[in-house]
Amino acid sequence: MKMKGQMQLYYDEEGDFLEINIGEYTEGYFKDVGEGVAERIDEKTGKVTGIAILSFRKRAEKDMKINLPVNIEISSAVKG
Repeated sequence: MKMKGQMQLYYDEEGDFLEINIGEYTEGYFKDVGEGVAERIDEKTGKVTGIAILSFRKRAEKDMKINLPVNIEISSAVKG
């Protein structure tokens, strides 16, 4: 599944929580996929619109550098 639109990042430093969404932010919910990672699912369409990562900073061994622009493909981790 390819998603198009602006990438939106939200990081809660106190909770060490990173959320990445693609496209317009819509009503949705999180579905746990394991190991502190969850998919953000659009409530109306059932499509994956983003991901959330718990303990994000703890996962990074050093400062991360990302070259922009970046192409991101988010797909469901659920096989079926």
